[in-house]
Amino acid sequence: MIARTVEDIAVAEKRHTGGLRRFTSDTRAVFKREIMLVLRDPFSLIFSLLQPLVFLALFAPLLAGTVGGGGIDGASTRQWFLPGVVVMICVFGTGMTGSNLQYEMQTGSYERILASPLGRASILTGRALKEFAPLVVQALLITLLAAPFGVTLHLAHVLVGILVLGVFGIGLGALSYALAIATRGKEWMFWAVQQSLTFPLLLLSGMMLPLETGPTWMQTLARFNPLTYIVSAERELFTGTFASPTVLWGLVAAVATCAGGLATGIRTIRRSAR
Repeated sequence: MIARTVEDIAVAEKRHTGGLRRFTSDTRAVFKREIMLVLRDPFSLIFSLLQPLVFLALFAPLLAGTVGGGGIDGASTRQWFLPGVVVMICVFGTGMTGSNLQYEMQTGSYERILASPLGRASILTGRALKEFAPLVVQALLITLLAAPFGVTLHLAHVLVGILVLGVFGIGLGALSYALAIATRGKEWMFWAVQQSLTFPLLLLSGMMLPLETGPTWMQTLARFNPLTYIVSAERELFTGTFASPTVLWGLVAAVATCAGGLATGIRTIRRSAR
């Protein structure tokens, strides 16, 4: 009986290893397919930087005039505002990815992917991981472009901040894919839900204006917004701080969003394939 138990455990471990290897292989294949679409159209990646640059160039000076020349929370206005712009790149970039999936569903390419032997979890995970690469490039570019305008660069801290944003962006991208599947055939509903959620979450995160100047009810709502902790953590990191509870809470919010987004997306894509 002992020998049989050992043999059963060995078989189970072999199956687990094989399943993990297949998941990794399928995820890599999906990621390569998705990232090639981005590389074939680099102009869209570059053009997506236009809006953040406009915010940084035009809104930051207005903010400086509103709060005074002394900066915010001990940092210059642009130093304070830049992390919010980087978060905005992440939210807009990953939150709209579901529209690409809707286009694939209209053309029938999504059904062909489902008909392939690729694992359902790998399809979603590979797509979600694809959001990380453009995010890194965009965040680094916008940060480097801001350096000549009085922003002090802390490269190691910035890289950690981008990593935290990447984890958050994977979860947000997965939620966007899930929304696209749930609103299949109704593009207007996808955009209605996406826009109705995105802008309130951004405003309640303190991305553009300090939350301390807002009313009590707004500050209360902001505590339940995961983006609030992400933005606060990014500001700590971009000013050169690692050892802060704010950074830890931002990481917790990013990991929770990633785990919840992937779980929701994988469950949705499995249901759609039935």
